Amino acid sequence: MGSSAPMAIAAAQTAFQSFGTAIALLDARGTVVGWTQAAQQLVGHAAADVVGRSGTALLAGSDDRAKASALAGSDSAPSRWTGLTGVRHRDGRRIDVRLCVQPLTGQDSRAQWLVAATDKETPPSWVVDGSGMESLTGALHLPSRLPVGVVIRDTELRCTWVNDTQGLKDGIPLQRRLGRTLTQAAPGEDAESIESVMRQVLESGMPAINREYRAFLPMHAHREPALAASVFRIDDGEGHALGVCAVSVDVSDSRRARERLAILGEAGKRIGTTLDAMQTGQELADLTVPLLADYATVDLAESVLLGEEPQARTDPEGGRIPAFRRAGLASVNEGAPESLCARGEPVLVPPASPFTSVLLSGQSHFEPVLDTSPGTWLDHHDAVRAAIHDHTMHSLMIVPIHARGAVLGVAVFVRTADRVPFEEDDLLLAEELVSWAALSLDNARQYARERSAALALQRHLLPHHVTGGTAADVAWRYLPADSHHGVGGDWFDVIPLSGARVALVVGDVVGHGINAAATMGQLRTAVRTLAAMDMPPDELLARLDEQALRLDEADTDPHAPDTATMAATCLYAVYDPVTRQCTIARAGHPPPAIIDPHGHVTFPDLPTGAPLGVGLVPFESVTLELPEHSVLALYTDGLVEARGQDVDTGMDRLATTLAKPDQPLESLCSSAVDTLSSEAPRDDVTLLLARTHALGPEQTASWQLPADPALVSQARALTTRQLRRWGLDHLADSTELIVSELVTNAFRHSSGTIGLRIIRHEALTCEVTDTSNSHPRLRHPHTTDENGRGLLLVSQLTRRWGTRHTPDGKLVWAEQHLTPKP
Repeated sequence: MGSSAPMAIAAAQTAFQSFGTAIALLDARGTVVGWTQAAQQLVGHAAADVVGRSGTALLAGSDDRAKASALAGSDSAPSRWTGLTGVRHRDGRRIDVRLCVQPLTGQDSRAQWLVAATDKETPPSWVVDGSGMESLTGALHLPSRLPVGVVIRDTELRCTWVNDTQGLKDGIPLQRRLGRTLTQAAPGEDAESIESVMRQVLESGMPAINREYRAFLPMHAHREPALAASVFRIDDGEGHALGVCAVSVDVSDSRRARERLAILGEAGKRIGTTLDAMQTGQELADLTVPLLADYATVDLAESVLLGEEPQARTDPEGGRIPAFRRAGLASVNEGAPESLCARGEPVLVPPASPFTSVLLSGQSHFEPVLDTSPGTWLDHHDAVRAAIHDHTMHSLMIVPIHARGAVLGVAVFVRTADRVPFEEDDLLLAEELVSWAALSLDNARQYARERSAALALQRHLLPHHVTGGTAADVAWRYLPADSHHGVGGDWFDVIPLSGARVALVVGDVVGHGINAAATMGQLRTAVRTLAAMDMPPDELLARLDEQALRLDEADTDPHAPDTATMAATCLYAVYDPVTRQCTIARAGHPPPAIIDPHGHVTFPDLPTGAPLGVGLVPFESVTLELPEHSVLALYTDGLVEARGQDVDTGMDRLATTLAKPDQPLESLCSSAVDTLSSEAPRDDVTLLLARTHALGPEQTASWQLPADPALVSQARALTTRQLRRWGLDHLADSTELIVSELVTNAFRHSSGTIGLRIIRHEALTCEVTDTSNSHPRLRHPHTTDENGRGLLLVSQLTRRWGTRHTPDGKLVWAEQHLTPKP
C-alpha cells in the first residue's frame, strides 16, 4: 500500500475531522509524523511547523515536556491516557486542551501514536473517565479508553493498521484481522455489506456515514453490540486512492433506545383501539411478543371486565385476592402451549408467590434468571414448575396493571427461545407499555360502568309489557348502540286511551350515555301524562316541546354558555278502531310506514315539525283512514341510516322487508332488524309495529239526542236495551245512572244536539258529546249542598272517566269493567 505513516495521517485527518477533533500522529519516539487541518486551527501551527519535531515541544509546561519525553521512550509508558494539559499556541499564548492518546498497531509491529485534542470548553467526542480532568502529568498513569475504533485498509481492502478499541468492539482478534479483508476475517452477511460499502467509497471517493452493522462477537455473548461505521477514502498527495479508513462507534444504547421508542410508538397505535377491556389486554400481549418477550399473559380483575370499581387494596392473607380472568395471551409458539389456561378463562393466583407480592405491593417482580430450585414457591405448584421446565422459561417479569391507585390486573412476560435474560431496560419498557395499557383499560372499565348504568336505566324506563288492546296488535324491537358509541336515548310506548283508542309513540333523544337515557325517561313520562289528558297529537307535541325547553333551561349552567341544547325527535299517533282513523304528528322524526292489507307500503307526507327543545315552528296533525289489518311501523333513524348510505336507501330496504302483511308481527320485526348492516349499529335501533283492528257495528251503538232534558229517560232506555242485546244486563243499573248524569250535565251546560255512544271492547265505555267547551270538574259536596254529586257518583261507579276536546265541543267518557254476571 505504500508508506504507512501518510496513510495513518490521512486516515486520522479524514476520520477524526468528522468528530470535530484535532489529530496528530506520532511515531514510537514521539516525533510528529502527521498533522491535520483541525490541529492547525486549534494551535495555529501548520503541518510544516511541527512534522518532524517532537510532540512534547508543543506542551506549555516544562515539567510536562520533561515527563512526556521520558515516557515516550520508556517501556513503562501507559497504553493510552486522557486528561487536561496546556499547549503553546503559535502566537505564544497558552491554551488548555483535552488530550486522548492511544496506539495504532500495524503489520510491521511498529507502534504509531494517535493524539486527539479538543479545546477545553468543547465536550470531547470520547468518553473520559472520572479522573480525566487532571493534568497530563497526573493522567499518564490513569488508563482510559477511546471508544472510537479505527481501521485502515489498502486498495484491496486488507487491514494494515488498527487500534485495539476496534477489536474490543467487533470481536475480531488482531492476528485474524491484519492482512485480511473483513469477509476473510469474519465471513457473513454483515461483513459482506460493510465491505461492499468500502468498495463503493474506494471507487467513488464519497464517504459513507453511520452505516450500522452487528459486531462479530463469539456465539456465547449475550447480545451482539450494534456499531456504526463511517468510511472515508485515503488519497496520497497526488490524489490517488491509497485505501480507506473506517471509524466505528458503539451505537448499541442509541439503537436500543430507538427500538424502544419504536415499540412505544406502536403501543400508541395498537393498544386501546377499542373500549373493550378484553381486546385491550390481547393487544398488549400481541405487541410484546416477540418484540420484548417470547410468552406474555395479561390477567384482569373480574371487576374491571364488569365495569365495577377495582379493589383498592389486595390482602392475600385476608382472603381478599380478587378473581382474575385471562384477557391477553401471546406466544412465539403456536397455540401458546405454555399457558395453563386459555384466554377468557378464570385464573388462579398462586398464594405466597411473586404474583401475590406484586398484587400486594403494587411493585414489579423482576427475575432475570428464574429460580426453579427446591425451596421456592414452585414447590407447591407442580403444574407451574412443569410448564417452566417443559418450555425452558428462564427469565421472568411480572408487572402490575394499576390506575388511580387501584390494581386492575397483572401482565407477565417470559423469555424461552431467546436465551438472553431480561435487563433493567426491558423492565422499564414493560412498565411503560403496561402503563399505557392501564390508561386504556381504566377508560374501558369506566365506559363499561357508565354504559351498564345507562343501559339498565334505559331498560328500566322503557315499557316491559305493551298492548294495543282491541285497537291493535303490537310488536317491537330495541337494539342498543354498539360499544363504541354507547346506549342512546331511543324510546317507544303504547298508551291505551279512552274509547278503545290507542296512542303509539316513538322518540329519540340526541346523544348517548346515561344523560340521554335520563332525558328519555323524563320525556316518556311527560308523554304519558299529556296522553292521559286526551290531547290531540299536535297539541301534545306542543306541550312536550314546552316541557323540553323547561328541562333544558333547568339543566343549563349559566356560567357555561357553550352548554349543548337538549334536542329530541318524536312521532305521536292516535288510532281509533271505531272510525279506523289514525291522527299523526311528528317533531323532526322520520315518517311512519303504512302497509295496507295487500302489502303496499307508503310513507305518508306529513309536516316534519322541528325537534323538541327547539321551539321554532308549530306542529300539525294529519288524519288518515286505515283499512282494517293495516300495519303501522314507527321507527328511529338508527334503523334506516347507515354510514355511507343514503337514508332513502334505508327506507326502501325497510319497505321491502315490511311488504309482507300476512306474516306475524314478530317475524316482521326480526326481518327488519336482520336487514341491518353486519357492523354494529352506530345509533340505537327502535321499531314498533301495530296491526290495526276495527270495531264493527256489533260492538258500538250511538244516538243523537235533541237538547231536551225530558229525553234523559229515553237515553237510559236506549242504553238498557243495547246492554241487553250484548248480554250485559248486570251492568244496566250502573250504566243507566252514568248515562243519566252525563246526559243531564250536557243538557244543562250546552245547547244543540247531544251525542251518546256506547262501546263494548275490553271495557264498557259510555261517551257523551256536546257543543260546550266547559269541562266538568269533580267536587266533594257538603251534606247541605244540593248539587255537585253527579260526577262523584260517576267516579264511584266507573274505573276511570275523563274529557277530551272535539272539533265541535267536548266529549265526556266513563269506563266500567266488564265483570261477569253475578
